[in-house]
Amino acid sequence: MPDSPVVPTYRDPHEYDHRHSDVSGGWLRAAVFGAMDGLVTNIALIAGIGAAGAPRSTIILAGLAGLVAGAFSMALGEYASVTAQNEQVDKEAEVERSALDRNPIGEMQELSITFRDMGMSEETAAKAAAEVHDNPERALRVHVTHELGIDPDSKPSPWIAGISSFVMFSIGAIVPLLSFLFGSSELWLGLAIGGLGLVVAGGLAAHFTGKAWWRGALRQLLFGAVAVAATYLVGRLLGVNAA
Repeated sequence: MPDSPVVPTYRDPHEYDHRHSDVSGGWLRAAVFGAMDGLVTNIALIAGIGAAGAPRSTIILAGLAGLVAGAFSMALGEYASVTAQNEQVDKEAEVERSALDRNPIGEMQELSITFRDMGMSEETAAKAAAEVHDNPERALRVHVTHELGIDPDSKPSPWIAGISSFVMFSIGAIVPLLSFLFGSSELWLGLAIGGLGLVVAGGLAAHFTGKAWWRGALRQLLFGAVAVAATYLVGRLLGVNAA
């Protein structure tokens, strides 16, 4: 008697072929934003007050004050903005839930048209829409995903966004202060270290997105240079040399 054919066991391709980064948590955008903002803010701040002739102690005080104020501002802003975004998603989901309760047939036909626009045959689209609507929560999730372009079950965390922003802003803001904290009074050295921080941060951000590291590094260095040039010029025009 011939052996029965072996039916291959299904394996999720994400287990052996490829993996995706977490793009729904909100940490990467907040972390990159925080780090770049911390670097650019304090490099520019140091450039302005240094160009005005402020002594080392004043530069350190201003830089640390900028670090604390900026870190809390970024964290609270991220938390509030992500929370507001999530609340808007919840509101729109409730609008769709109400529509599904009032007009289930019309909503099912709408979903069937969406499936046809994605390339399904009319018969397959109708069957798929009917199957989706067998479960109200599944129907809600599918409708919201297709109509709003978001998954209501994969919203970013405001806590993760806020904490990521706070930590990375603080790290970015301390970099241009390092030389002053270790005893140097040379403005050019602080700016150079800050510029190196921009290069590293830009390169790391590009690594996470799969882009060329040098492009990200050069872009951030250029953005920082614009801010530094502007504040340095203001400091030179308006500042007074300290005794």
